[in-house]
Amino acid sequence: MAQPMSATNPFLNFPYGPIQMECDAKDLIVEGEIPADLSGSLYRVGPNQRFTPRGDYHLFMGDGMVHAFHIKDGKVDYNNRWVRTAKWKLENREARTLINPMNPFECDPQYSDFVFTDKDGTANTATVWHGGRLLIMEEGHPPYELDPDTLESIGSWNFRGKLGTAMTAHPKVDPETGEMVFFAYMATGPFSEDVMVHKVDRDGILTESIHVPTPYSAMVHDFVVTENYIIIPIMPITGSLERAMEGGPPFAWEPEKGVHIGVLPRHGGKTEDIRWVEMDLSFAFHFMNGFDKDGVVTVDACQFETPPLFPTADGESTGQSHPYLSRWTIDLNDANPRATFARIDEFESEFPQCDPRYSGREYRHGWYTSPDGELQGTVSENDNVFNVVGHFDHETGAVDRYSCGQAMTSEAIFVPASGDAAEGEGYLLSVVTSFETRTSSLYIFDALNLAAGPQAKVHLSHCVPAGFHGGWRPNA
Repeated sequence: MAQPMSATNPFLNFPYGPIQMECDAKDLIVEGEIPADLSGSLYRVGPNQRFTPRGDYHLFMGDGMVHAFHIKDGKVDYNNRWVRTAKWKLENREARTLINPMNPFECDPQYSDFVFTDKDGTANTATVWHGGRLLIMEEGHPPYELDPDTLESIGSWNFRGKLGTAMTAHPKVDPETGEMVFFAYMATGPFSEDVMVHKVDRDGILTESIHVPTPYSAMVHDFVVTENYIIIPIMPITGSLERAMEGGPPFAWEPEKGVHIGVLPRHGGKTEDIRWVEMDLSFAFHFMNGFDKDGVVTVDACQFETPPLFPTADGESTGQSHPYLSRWTIDLNDANPRATFARIDEFESEFPQCDPRYSGREYRHGWYTSPDGELQGTVSENDNVFNVVGHFDHETGAVDRYSCGQAMTSEAIFVPASGDAAEGEGYLLSVVTSFETRTSSLYIFDALNLAAGPQAKVHLSHCVPAGFHGGWRPNA
């Protein structure tokens, strides 16, 4: 029999806490009007713990659940499913948690080796539609494929046997060639000091893999791909098996190791071509976009001074930290370049997006989620609840914002109005969870006029737990 979740862990309670159901809902109630040219499926993925966890529960370790909003002809259907990973299947059969995916020393003794041999992971972080496949990523394992309509689990996907590593949760798709570039950190074994960069053509065929040794073993959540370079940020959230075996945190903030930015030529670059550039201490989970021009690389990041949600090596908290949109500059024309950064926006922000047709190119428009400071949460490292969607104009510096009030917004996904629409002309889609009703709704905005409020609200009768990332699949 399933047991209650902890009442004291904020990640096991509203708005992060799991829902214990899967469902299909047809023709949801729509307040307002869905744009006639918006047609496709929005996917949201996040942790949705099936059973009471083993050890201290971290949001990153929850069982993956995918939520889908299928939009067509002004109507919306919804479904949600747990991803049937190997872990989920074992625990569902036993009706209890057997595995702590973030600490192999807190697993049921019968499954003590599972973390080291598992090929599915938790499938709880992000989605990508590429090569005719809906892939769910978690970054410590290969991607997991789902049916894009029913969300039925198909299984772990290794690109027909060519992928021998994990896959980042943030692959980049070239808007002109359709090539997908991704990487895996700790690529050759647990806590190894390396990454592997992979390239996949528009048809889903893995064409190239490049091994890159790194200055130390680090967690690398996101990266940047421009027209001519692959940018790999090594920031000091370090991994250590020895530390974990001694009872310390497997992943920890070690600022004394410094920040090292790897710059790899995108076309023809090999292991020996990596160029390491140092930068002052900082941290970023996510990047809005990046581009290069005349040998100068520009990267826009939601940047922290120290990372939230990770301890120091001795197990202490890194304290409160807030991210702000910042611009990194690397002048590769310099014989000994050093990356510099400067804050470019006054508002706290995370989960940045750009128009995907301008990914890796010079661009003007970016979007993010942000707090208005009026709604406080229970996560001590950052108690501001992100209840705002924002637009930043890189040309003018202007900011356009809309607050959803007593609610939490998900990462907002930009969808172009059409293939030939101007940059930024389209819609911003965000799943918004009300603290008053404890239910969620899909908000659809004009992406260049957020302050006007949503054009449509599509209502669910339940909560979509606060998760991580989403993605869009256009209808054929």
